[in-house]
Amino acid sequence: MILAATNAMTKSYGAHPVLENITIEIHAGERVGIVGPNGAGKSTLCKILCGQEVADSGEIFKARGSRWSYLPQTPVYPDEWTGRDVIASAFAEVSAISGKMRELEQQMGGAAETHGLLEQLLGKYQQLQEQFEQLDGYRTETVMAQVTTGLGISEPMLDMLFARLSGGEQTKIGLAKLLCEASDVLLLDEPTNHLDVEAMEWLEEFLREYKGTVLAISHDRYFLDRIVTSIIEIDCGEATQYPGNYSAYVTEREERLLRQFAEYEEQQRKIKKMQETIKRLKEWGNRSNPPNEGFHRRAKSMEKALARIERIERPKLEADRMALAFKATDRSGTDVLIAEGVGKTFEGKTLFADAELLLRYGERKALLGPNGCGKSTLMKMLIGDLTPDAGTVRLGASVQVGYLSQKAIEGDPNRRVIDAFREIAKITEPEARHRLAKFLFYGEQVYKRVGQLSGGERMRLRLAQLMHQPINLLLLDEPTNHLDIEARETLEEAIAEFRGSLFIVSHDRYFLQKMVDGVFWIDEKKIVRYEGRYEEAREQRRRQLAAKQAALVTVPSPQKQVQPKPAAQEPASTKQPEKKVNPYQLQKLEEQIAQLEAERLAAQQQLAEESNDYAQLAQWQTQLERVEAALAESYDRWYELQPE
Repeated sequence: MILAATNAMTKSYGAHPVLENITIEIHAGERVGIVGPNGAGKSTLCKILCGQEVADSGEIFKARGSRWSYLPQTPVYPDEWTGRDVIASAFAEVSAISGKMRELEQQMGGAAETHGLLEQLLGKYQQLQEQFEQLDGYRTETVMAQVTTGLGISEPMLDMLFARLSGGEQTKIGLAKLLCEASDVLLLDEPTNHLDVEAMEWLEEFLREYKGTVLAISHDRYFLDRIVTSIIEIDCGEATQYPGNYSAYVTEREERLLRQFAEYEEQQRKIKKMQETIKRLKEWGNRSNPPNEGFHRRAKSMEKALARIERIERPKLEADRMALAFKATDRSGTDVLIAEGVGKTFEGKTLFADAELLLRYGERKALLGPNGCGKSTLMKMLIGDLTPDAGTVRLGASVQVGYLSQKAIEGDPNRRVIDAFREIAKITEPEARHRLAKFLFYGEQVYKRVGQLSGGERMRLRLAQLMHQPINLLLLDEPTNHLDIEARETLEEAIAEFRGSLFIVSHDRYFLQKMVDGVFWIDEKKIVRYEGRYEEAREQRRRQLAAKQAALVTVPSPQKQVQPKPAAQEPASTKQPEKKVNPYQLQKLEEQIAQLEAERLAAQQQLAEESNDYAQLAQWQTQLERVEAALAESYDRWYELQPE
């Protein structure tokens, strides 16, 4: 079933065309990734599809009655709303129906002796109850708890005014609201921004099981590989659709471009041959006296045929990229980063207690952990911007640091791009313009103020600065933030060529898998070292946590009667592999079970109380049945996740 489609759709802002001749189809149940360079028009396409903007021309079809929800990168809500209010607004329809049901319950209490009126009120109440159940109204609190826990949204964050939350926290709250809405179509703009690894994994599982359709603008290649079933590429104002995930898209796109280039070259050969033939015919016609009109007629006929040929545009095999290369200076000592017995409390929260870390020359390590655990704080201690409360943090001998913060460019925002660059690169202005062009700052763009730059532009400027510094240690704090896929690939190539040491804070799992040979993971105020690439280190940590979790499982569970099979009846060749347990998923399920147990107890207590309110008793009985059904399902799932 086609849920939405566009045909020859265009959109411009002033004289600047953003989308041209966009023709796409979106089918129900698809999970579509929308990719393309920064500024290509991806967000504009989503805003048009969900009705927030209007196309200039073309046709747009959307299935009648379909519900669309859009998560912008910067959501805006009333100033007086808390984070909890924002998420609760996802259940506005449920709340309205619940309010009407409460009113009817009061009216039914006063109409007990008026038989006709009571029947009429009961009829209305039953209709509302059916609507309430269709919207799964009895599970709103449970759903909200599941989503907020999965995304790592804390109680203080829920209770704080939304306007006072950080940009990352606002994005999390907005995403939680969207996921609670359960619309037919979810439009997500960079949904993994500001999420830590655990929250990303939870979101991926949520979307994989989502019954509706998902459209996700993303530069997160790992996310796109795990989630999407098709890709829409927006580039140079046009859209191209590809089946499969991100890896399939990369392969198919390369093959398509090579086919187009072969067709282009073949057409160019044909055009050149026709042009040469036309030239010869004219020369032959002019040799005779008088000129031979037959040759000239044939030349004119070929010229008309040449003019009718629909030219194939020369395909661009590679996008414009930064010319990035880091200069490694003389090597440092063997020990590059040293943290011993580190303790640190920041804003009343203990981040580290007796933490240890050692990075040796030539190693490429990542620092990972949940949001707020102290990753950026440790980075600032390493460069001397902060001091530990206990222990020591220091650089090794002859270490020259190239540091990239999340803000990218520090200092006066009123500086021009070229001036900020020349503070590091001591070169003439013409040479600076030439080198900045290699980082995609063209013409008058070099005179823009730093404070006016987008996130991606600020990152490109800082990378240009780093390229002109003598360094043997790269300290990178979220280096792929704000970079599109092409820029990320350029950064990866430059890091791969760098002959020094590398220490990265990043949640970009695709980037980490390619770049690092080990991970430092912050767990319980300590720093734990794991060797191997990201996925190998992740698996080591998973096993460690699973072993720890096995001894801590406290959820009460009835015993299942399982009749064991005699060992002799099971051939060795049919032995099942050991079940992999996701401890994070198990923990969340246990929290959900605890919540459902509390809801069941509350419903049972209400039913046990003496009451003449028939409607209220019926409501509590219905809720108890639903909670018990959900609880049984959750216990079944909990059993499935147990290690064998």
